Amino acid sequence: MRSVLAYTAARLLLFAVAFAVLYLLGARGLLAAAIAVVVSGLLSYVLLSAQRDAMSSTIAGGIARMRGVRARLEEGAAKEDDVQQAGAAEAGGGSDAEGDAVPRDAAEPAERGQQAVRDERPSGEDGGGEEPRSGAPQEAR
Repeated sequence: MRSVLAYTAARLLLFAVAFAVLYLLGARGLLAAAIAVVVSGLLSYVLLSAQRDAMSSTIAGGIARMRGVRARLEEGAAKEDDVQQAGAAEAGGGSDAEGDAVPRDAAEPAERGQQAVRDERPSGEDGGGEEPRSGAPQEAR
């Protein structure tokens, strides 16, 4: 991180020097800033190559460490998934689409209860048989 800060500070210093020289020569405003950016970029390419290489290696090392962390996290998640699947298989239950254990007869009591409710309804309420009576007489069909 130190090399990144050193390179950034050197770039800013080169820009400030270039801008000051251009200001003294009579360039003002946006024109001076634009020319200072170009001049400081060219100078930094030549003068700051060692700092740029150090910064580049620091950043590349950080990226490599982050990739290593990601790989370790993925390995840990895979191991955790394997342990969960093994526990579900040992429990003897079926599994749903996501791999969570589900008892085999979990849906049966609910289905039996719904069937009992359907059986207890009068024939006009379940959509079949007679239509419910409203107070007005209806014509025969």
